[in-house]
Parts: sequence; C-alpha cells; structure tokens
Amino acid sequence: MATLYISHPCFLDHDTGVGHPERADRIRAVEKVMSHELFTPLVREEAPPASEEAVARVHPQSYIDELRRALPDEGLVYIDGDTPMCSQTLNAAFRAAGAAIRATDAVMTGEVQNAFCAVRPPGHHAEPQRAMGFCFFNSAAIAGQHARDRHGAERIAVIDFDVHHGNGTQAAFWSDPNLFYGSTHEMPLYPGTGLLKETGVADNIVNAPLGAGSAGPQFRDAFRSRILPALVNFSPDIVFISAGFDGHRDDPLANLNLTEEDYAWATYELAEIAHKYSQGRVVSLLEGGYNLTALARSVGVHVGALIEAGK
Repeated sequence: MATLYISHPCFLDHDTGVGHPERADRIRAVEKVMSHELFTPLVREEAPPASEEAVARVHPQSYIDELRRALPDEGLVYIDGDTPMCSQTLNAAFRAAGAAIRATDAVMTGEVQNAFCAVRPPGHHAEPQRAMGFCFFNSAAIAGQHARDRHGAERIAVIDFDVHHGNGTQAAFWSDPNLFYGSTHEMPLYPGTGLLKETGVADNIVNAPLGAGSAGPQFRDAFRSRILPALVNFSPDIVFISAGFDGHRDDPLANLNLTEEDYAWATYELAEIAHKYSQGRVVSLLEGGYNLTALARSVGVHVGALIEAGK
C-alpha cells in the first residue's frame, strides 16, 4: 500500500517575523527533498481546512473565538513571547489540523498504509485552552479524536520524539485511559514538563526524558526500555507520530546529538508495532526541526522508512 504526503502552499504564508526559527523556509526545505525521485511513490494531496467542529473536539469554541479575535489585519501579534500570529496564521493552523484529519481518514479507510503531513505551525505545545511554543491547534490530538468519533478507533496513541516535550498533547490525553502519549525529549528544557512521574490517569502517559548531550544510544535505549513496551501493552488502533527533528546534533535550539539514522530507526520501530497491532496505520505530523539541512535529511529518511513500511 502507498504512503500519503500532505502539505499546502498556505503553510508558507504563516509569517513569524525576521529571525524566528519556526519559519516558512522549513517547508521549502522539506518540499525540496520530497521532489527527489526516491519519493515518486508518494500519493500527494493538498491539505483541506479542518472544520471548527473537528478542532473543538480538543479546543473549546471559546478558545477558537479568542484566537480569531487576536488575529491581526497586518503585521504580527504575539500570543506569548515566541508565538506570533499574522493574518494568515489561523488559515495555516486549520489546514495543519485538516491535513492530520485527511491523513487519518485515508489510513483508517485503507486508501493508504500510512501518511506524513508537512505542516506548520506545529501543534504539540498547544494545550486545550492555551497557544504556546509556536503552536495554536494540537493537530495530533485533534486527529486522534477524529479517529475515534468518525472511524470507531478506541485506542489512540501519539509518540513524540521532538526534543521539546509535548505538554499540549499530554494535557489533552491525561484524563482518558484510552489515549496514550509517549515522549522522548531533552530535560531540563522548554516547556519544563515531561517528568518520569507524570503518568496520566492510568499510566497512559509515558515520558522518557534525556539529559543534555544524549545521543543515539541513549535515545534508542529510552525507546526500547520505556516507549515501545508501553506502546505494545497499550495495543493502539492507530499510531500518530509527532515528528520533531530538533533533537538532531546540528539543531540550534537544543542539546541532543541525534542523527538521521536514529530517526529512521525510530520510524521503523513504530511502524513495526503499528503493523502488529494497528493494521499498519501510522500518521506522522511535522513538529520541530530548525536547522534546514538537518531537517530536510531527517524528514527524508523518516518518509523513506514510512514508504518501506507501507510496501
């Protein structure tokens, strides 16, 4: 079966200002790699906008309305010190969530085996009622709820290997034993959540913090010892990946020393578990990654692994 690739030109229109690390060039770098002949087998689509009803499965309508009121006609406004909005930000955010939903529909109905969504703004820091950390809507959590409500999936898993802990996904999943969140991340680091003792209502939250300077061996050990066994025990109906590549050794925003090979390995491991428990259903969403060369190469091996897993 095929791998679906979803993006949209509007992701270039989300302006974050001069010098901001979460910039449109990230999508341009990914698109350049995806133009290589190795990725010819991809099924390609443009992201549709998510409905407000779909977004409201995670973010209350009052929060959506608050963001709309904050939207500027021109220039930038800042939700917090590092989360700017321009006039096109919410359009991009709705389509980022829409990409995740469309990918979920495609894998749940068997159109494709798995999917990668090259989207921005990212989503895993967005809590149900709080935008932060470059994020506005939590696309992974929204798509997970969509899988439940529209496709009858009961057990939803999100695995997050971004270098920053996905506090928003953890908050959205905390109180439901049928929602699983597993994360490797550097600690101490923004946003300050992700301690081992943060385990959710029914051990459905599994954090595996890594110290500054950790590299592939420590990352893989965290996956083998904590994330993967817990995921197997959970037996998900669908696996979402919050695919942040800012743990790369060349990334400027953190202090891990991962390589492209580590991301490929993690992708294969997650795809194998999905094959055994979830009929191979994997939806991956771009989160962080701010060195353009490292981002492009890492996305390349990640998507390549998804293509191989879908054969």
